[in-house]
Amino acid sequence: MRRSSPGQRPVKVAVVGFGYWGPNLVRNIAERSDLELAGLCELDLGRALEFSHRHPSVPAGPELDRFLADEAIDAIVIATPPSTHYELARRALSAGKHVLVEKPLAANPIQAAELVELGEDTGRVLMAGHTFVYSPPVNKVRELIRSGELGDIYFVTSSRMNLGLYQNDGVISDLAPHDISILLHWLARPVVGVNAYGQSIFQRDVPETAFLTLTFEGGVTASVQLSWLAPRKLRQTVVVGSQRMVQYEDTSSDEAVRVYDRGLEFSPAEAPATFGEYRLTYRIGDMVAPRIEAAEPLSLELADFVHSIRTGAQPRSNAALGLEIVRVLEAARSSMERGGAQVALQPSCEWINPEREERCGPTRSM
Repeated sequence: MRRSSPGQRPVKVAVVGFGYWGPNLVRNIAERSDLELAGLCELDLGRALEFSHRHPSVPAGPELDRFLADEAIDAIVIATPPSTHYELARRALSAGKHVLVEKPLAANPIQAAELVELGEDTGRVLMAGHTFVYSPPVNKVRELIRSGELGDIYFVTSSRMNLGLYQNDGVISDLAPHDISILLHWLARPVVGVNAYGQSIFQRDVPETAFLTLTFEGGVTASVQLSWLAPRKLRQTVVVGSQRMVQYEDTSSDEAVRVYDRGLEFSPAEAPATFGEYRLTYRIGDMVAPRIEAAEPLSLELADFVHSIRTGAQPRSNAALGLEIVRVLEAARSSMERGGAQVALQPSCEWINPEREERCGPTRSM
């Protein structure tokens, strides 16, 4: 049973971490009328002072306990290194706070599962910060897939590369959660197999480049390329269906989504005796770039967080989705240690949001 939650007054939030992503969270919280920035927990004195210059009336300091003990604070938003997520989220949930923790939810599936259970036991909202599931272009592609306009989905390819920010957790932990969250959101099918191969060039056991193959229940596969070492920023995903193909580019300010009425078709000759007697034809149709309303995904994510706190509804980027992504990440790391051998996963659909009447269903005729 969920405890009583704030009504229409602003939800008071304290942010933990003011490093890479924290300033974006602080800005969006401060801009939203349904949220009130109530504090910052930051160990680095320089960052805390930078925050205080921008928000002089908001308390800031290194002590998390002061915010956890403050009954006026409803929620804690965590934007710290992934290795700290579990302990900070555990403490916040135990203190009766709603929690939004940036990706990934935890360092491993055991920790993530414990957080999910704790959120359920305390009746608090636990939300994973997978911002891409709130992206308007991402949701336009999802709409095209779910409507059947693309036909049966054959496969997906994705490239996420740049001269990126080097982190000791490796490129899979850093970048793969984005693609995994997008693919789960699009296909609404669990991952049942993961193959992964990585390359460590500058630091042993810290792969800067990785190649993943994800197999989804029903047979759809996705090939994901990740790298911090590419000469230019590339954020491109292509979904190939039996009727149409769609290209999504995160770096494009306009025409982020392009739908191509193109493909290959096999037409049988009269009474064919061999495969060679089938006739191959190319279908070359129009390219359409649908109009997409602009909106900041992080602001939409925070709006969903507020809605869940006020109503008890399950957020789109729910804790079970966060756990599922951590499971896939763990399988990818395990596969990489085994030289790219496939790691099987038991299918789970608990992350599908029942509020939106979604169920695991086939995305390809097998």
